[in-house]
Amino acid sequence: MDLLKSSARLMIVSDLDHTMVDHHDSENLSLLRFNALWESNYRHDSLLVFSTGRSPTLYKQLRKEKPMLTPDITITSVGTEITYGNSLLPDDGWVEILNQKWNRNLVIEESSKFPELTLQSETEQRPHKISFYVEKAKAQAVTKALKECFEKHGLDVKVIYSGGMDLDILPQGAGKGQALAYLLKKFKSEGKLPNNTLVCGDSGNDAELFSIPEVYGVMVSNAQEELLQWHAENAKNNPKIIHATERCASGIIQAIGHFSLGPNTSPRDVTDFLDCKLENVNPGHEVVKFYVFFERWRRAEVENSEPYLASLKSACDPSAILVHPSGVEQSLCDTINAMRSCYGDKHGKQFRVWVDRVLPIQISSNTWLVKFNKWELSGEDRRCCTTTAVLSSKDATSMSDGFTWMHVHQTWLEESEPKDHSTWLL
Repeated sequence: MDLLKSSARLMIVSDLDHTMVDHHDSENLSLLRFNALWESNYRHDSLLVFSTGRSPTLYKQLRKEKPMLTPDITITSVGTEITYGNSLLPDDGWVEILNQKWNRNLVIEESSKFPELTLQSETEQRPHKISFYVEKAKAQAVTKALKECFEKHGLDVKVIYSGGMDLDILPQGAGKGQALAYLLKKFKSEGKLPNNTLVCGDSGNDAELFSIPEVYGVMVSNAQEELLQWHAENAKNNPKIIHATERCASGIIQAIGHFSLGPNTSPRDVTDFLDCKLENVNPGHEVVKFYVFFERWRRAEVENSEPYLASLKSACDPSAILVHPSGVEQSLCDTINAMRSCYGDKHGKQFRVWVDRVLPIQISSNTWLVKFNKWELSGEDRRCCTTTAVLSSKDATSMSDGFTWMHVHQTWLEESEPKDHSTWLL
């Protein structure tokens, strides 16, 4: 599990639905705010963990629907599956632990005797998770009866009710909390225990996350009654757990600031990039800031001002080249000049730009190779290109944070290549 060479500065462990992802925010503004903050300030030395009740199938579907970042670790199926990286490499050690004292067939047999339970879709039935729907009014009584039934048959299982309708049955050693405890133990054995860990949730199946000792916790403002009740009964005097006043991902950003865990001003919160200065200059922030500005320029959310374009060009080496995903090479300064013609062309339209997996590698005393995925959403059309940029450090002047763009090379992700390349500017 060689994710970082040393301990993570911060590890965020977040639920997805109604925590990281706000399904009532059609523009995904809070999620995009978090994305920009994470990629500009944390990606290079911290860990992002998504912990969701969704199965891998539904998790992948959500990634297609929302502008989500790629986490370092993914915990799916209510803490019964742990995977790593973009390829979702499974943790075999966790599988071995869950196999102990788990009799899936007997659990299904006994659960089928409860007419109040409706089996969820086949994609939600996993090796160590059996999922049902239950009416809210019947949930408490059914949960109690199920536990008594399983105890009678000597089954060491856990019954979790959450979301006002979901009921999951797992091995006793499974769950979001146990999965996190397993990861922390693993990091500690490697001498890489994160300096700080922040857990984030909104529903009953997140309660276990807040039970892990020494972690900070945030219940987002829209947290459900079941989690708030758990907090009142179990952790109301714990100063490391707060109930945010902001919804979803904005509540997570609020908690970062409340607990002083690191920078909590997203580049998307900056109104004038000409006045944007950082104490800790880094190439990741330069990349994020550039593409946030590019989005705002196209949406006409910044002034059509020559000083902006002049500042952008001053951050480009005169000989810098952009290799377009189509293979066409063009001067980077000429590309900036071409932005004049597209000012406001996405005004009033659904258009968003974000970057993911921003990884700077220092290749000399003042030069960085920065790799990242650049995503663009225009209406229903969603495209991505893998990008490699060479940035050189300089004195902090103009719009750049002390960096000069030397070279940019873009390549379409296989499933993203459009028929018309002309719609992709940079």
